[in-house]
Amino acid sequence: MGEVKSTVSIKKYPTRQAMGEAAAVAVARQIRRLLNGQDVVNIIFAAAPSQNEFLAALLLQDIDWKRINAFHMDEYVGLPADAPQGFGNFLKHRLFGKAPLKAVYYLNGNAQDTTAECYRYTALLNEHPIDIVCLGIGENGHLAFNDPPVADFADTETVKVVTLDGICRQQQVNDGCFELLSEVPATALTLTIPALMKGGSLYCIAPSAAKAQAVYNTFYKALSPLYPSTILRTHRNVSVFLDEESARMLDEQLFQSK
Repeated sequence: MGEVKSTVSIKKYPTRQAMGEAAAVAVARQIRRLLNGQDVVNIIFAAAPSQNEFLAALLLQDIDWKRINAFHMDEYVGLPADAPQGFGNFLKHRLFGKAPLKAVYYLNGNAQDTTAECYRYTALLNEHPIDIVCLGIGENGHLAFNDPPVADFADTETVKVVTLDGICRQQQVNDGCFELLSEVPATALTLTIPALMKGGSLYCIAPSAAKAQAVYNTFYKALSPLYPSTILRTHRNVSVFLDEESARMLDEQLFQSK
């Protein structure tokens, strides 16, 4: 393998549970640190099975939830409002509906005017500068729904409508969110790469063997929208949490990063 130059902190854990707990401890620590100097912390959360252990563990941390505003980073267009696959519903079930948050700002995938919805959510993000982003890495390397065909490292938009690529849609079936590929929506709303990268601290939780290639690409491929997650290497404060399976293709020297 070639040399990897990265200031990202990469940590590997023996199980998904240990990984999720460690990520939760780290995020909670950063929340408390920020609340020592500011009234409110603004956080973006990812919605995916890869986040389950982390979200469950986060609820057990010592966090002043009433001083936190929560956002999510993407949403399908056109699913029924009560569909469990909806990312807002996913997060409501696992976190937003369980923690006494100051406010939760949902993306509306059923808005009659999706362009207007993008503008609305952009205004909210501008009003509440993001302190923390909790995200994953897709099997195709996407961050949020910035798949390789639409990922733009210099995107001038904050939120946009995108067409999902085949690998991304198949991942939703592989994850058990949908039974058939035909059931997966073809379009979605997503925060753009620059919007995510504006976060003060990024915590990336990416377990499972299905993510091993994408994790490898993140650290060994050239910086390129063809591998959207490579952009993580350019952020000033990124912590990556992996399990044994997702980390299996990486050189051990990477885990010495601090």
